Order: sequence, then structure tokens, then C-alpha cells
Amino acid sequence: MAKARVHVTLKAGVLDPQGKAVQGALARLGFTGVDSVRQGKYLEIELGEADPEAARAVVADMCRRLLANTVIEDYAIDVGE
Repeated sequence: MAKARVHVTLKAGVLDPQGKAVQGALARLGFTGVDSVRQGKYLEIELGEADPEAARAVVADMCRRLLANTVIEDYAIDVGE
């Protein structure tokens, strides 16, 4: 069994209004010096696949087909036990 951890983030240059809202809220709460905030998604996926490379390939296909909008988002996959 393998566990995949997937981080999906907006590509550089893509506007991030949610990140801007969080940055503004942090400033209002007194957190100074926050230059920028970028938001994203984190997913944990447990797979019945024992081979880490095969698991990575399956999760990459999931990302391309559903989990990430590859036009505006990047994704990173970490596969472990």
C-alpha cells in the first residue's frame, strides 16, 4: 500500500484573489511583514499499489484528469508508505 501526498498550487503569474484576501486578513490581525500569500490544495491518497513509481504514475494521471487544472495549476507528488 502506498500513500501519495499531492500539493496543487497556482502557477506563477496567475492571480490569486484568495491568497490576497488571506494576506489582507493577516495584516488586519497585526501580522506585519507578510509580502504575499499563495493558496493551494493538499490531498492525501491511499493506494493499493505497492510499487512507488506505479503509484506516482497513477496519481499523476489523477492530477492531469481531475485534481489539478493544469492550465493554471502545478502539482507535486510525494509517494511514501
